[in-house]
Amino acid sequence: MRRREFLSVLGAAAAWPLAARAQQTDRVRRIGVLMGYDEADPEAKALLSEFTQGLSELGRTDGRNLRVDVRWAPGRTDLMHTVAKELVNLQPDVILADSTPVTAALKRETSTIPIVFAAVADPVGSGFVAGLPRPGGNITGFSSMEGSMGSKWLELLTGIAPGVKRAAMMFNPDTAPYIKSYALPSFEAAARSLRVAPFAAPVHSDAEIEMVITELAREPGGGLLGMPDNFVEIHRALIISLAARNNVPAVYQTPVIARDGGLLSYGADFRDIFHRAARYVDSILRGAKPSELPVQLPTKYLMVVNLKTAIMLGLTVPPSILLSADEVIE
Repeated sequence: MRRREFLSVLGAAAAWPLAARAQQTDRVRRIGVLMGYDEADPEAKALLSEFTQGLSELGRTDGRNLRVDVRWAPGRTDLMHTVAKELVNLQPDVILADSTPVTAALKRETSTIPIVFAAVADPVGSGFVAGLPRPGGNITGFSSMEGSMGSKWLELLTGIAPGVKRAAMMFNPDTAPYIKSYALPSFEAAARSLRVAPFAAPVHSDAEIEMVITELAREPGGGLLGMPDNFVEIHRALIISLAARNNVPAVYQTPVIARDGGLLSYGADFRDIFHRAARYVDSILRGAKPSELPVQLPTKYLMVVNLKTAIMLGLTVPPSILLSADEVIE
């Protein structure tokens, strides 16, 4: 064989895997997305946009080589189960789940379709995976917190509001059942060392949210921790309003709550998590098994301080917190 012919054959062989990958990418694949938010929620739109942008960077675009079916189930577990069944019946190649209750609803409907969760607090304790390094089933994804965060939130609350003597950890047991076993122990341990009286505050409705916050305001020294919970985030406008009206300092996990008027937030950057989730979805579409994709912990944390709210509450934000903040709202 002549040298030129040999190089031509060699070049064609080398190019074949690239062509095969391009052909695989161009084939239309179907992705289901289940969001536990209201469709009109700006933060939900931002999270979904991060995910689709991540897919686009990997060469997958809705309407070209991808079909994305998005469903919404704002904060209601009964609706989540109904919509999860509907989404599974579409038989997508992979499903993105945005929270613990959404993942639980999807898990009940399928044990074969790959599921990538984008914001689950305790995936092992919730029964979604056997372990973080090797999930072992059809579910994997990105955790949104570690159990020790309960102590960190209380330390920040007493740091920005040193008068706090009683602190409530607010969550909905239906949408965040993991709080009692995963976050409450570290919160209670920190409370003992900080000489703060801790108590769990389960809520299921607007009326119960109002009851908890007004009870905290009956005597000086009440403070609130708004937990990483789909229900809390959906009801953030009410919680922010009641905390301000009753002069109750509050710390949250998700940045959007501080941006919307909450005092302080510290936790994983959810937009970063949704962006990273696109890579796992892409890997599964290329043949990776979710059982072998390790669950990833957050790599980017954000602290957001709302100075306007601090001033309204009569609080002076310590320099140490201001210097640590990634974003200060004035």
